[in-house]
Amino acid sequence: MAIRRTAFTLVELLVVIAIVGLLIALLLPAIQAAREASRRSQCANNLRQIGVALQTYESAQRSLPSGYISGFTSDGTDTGPGWGWAALLLNNLEETSLSGLIRFNLAIEDTANQQTRTKAIAVYLCPSDPVPVTWEALRDDPSQSKICDVAAANYVGVFGDSEPGIDGTGLFSRNSHIRFREITDGTSHTLAVGERSHALGQSTWVGSVTGALLAPGPADGIGTYEPEHGSTMCLGEADDEASPGDPAAENDMFHSLHPTGANFVFADAHVTFLTAEMDPKVFKAMATRAGGEPISGEH
Repeated sequence: MAIRRTAFTLVELLVVIAIVGLLIALLLPAIQAAREASRRSQCANNLRQIGVALQTYESAQRSLPSGYISGFTSDGTDTGPGWGWAALLLNNLEETSLSGLIRFNLAIEDTANQQTRTKAIAVYLCPSDPVPVTWEALRDDPSQSKICDVAAANYVGVFGDSEPGIDGTGLFSRNSHIRFREITDGTSHTLAVGERSHALGQSTWVGSVTGALLAPGPADGIGTYEPEHGSTMCLGEADDEASPGDPAAENDMFHSLHPTGANFVFADAHVTFLTAEMDPKVFKAMATRAGGEPISGEH
């Protein structure tokens, strides 16, 4: 008796392939969304750790770390060394060994700090933003020549509601020593640190390299293309024109590669995702420590 063999026809194979392709097309966005949700959660956890570290620092030192530390000339020009709030916070983030290697009395760009200033620190990096390990700090003059390499980071301190630099209305500025009792707007309503994607403008945990500028980010269609003061390497501003995540923001503001907004930690260490759809005036009010602005509406 002959054995009858069965097999898929070409049409049946094509139908199966089409069904598999359709299932993959349906599942892929869900998988990508789940991965981004996980990355956004890790980013929020990083900021929560930073918030707790700021609380611990303030408790021990009776003030928050300076936005960056620098001497200055009679006209206000920075003379260094430039180390910023994130570098000063290392001991409170279980990075004591690295902190011990930094020569804080010497400039960031000094050769003695070459190894430390390029060290990647996981808690200062958002997993959604594939930044290079280091980037070049460029001189703020027509030559824009390289000063040194610095480690990348994704979180900058909130300077306030104006261009970062000397005296800010937020929690961090040059040689600042803000105490929690000075935050009369309330620690739960005052932003401390937020995200900045390198697509908008580069940032670093080391601080403000003396004589440097912040160059525009590399992404087309995101941010304005004007160089900013070197302090914006570690500080960011809010104004009443752009909310966090707005692609039209200046490169010293706040942005992330999470869809529709960015994570922020407040002075009381709670973390919130602020959206690009929020009222820019509310965002600006949150960036000041003692503005007395009423904050209404859901953020």
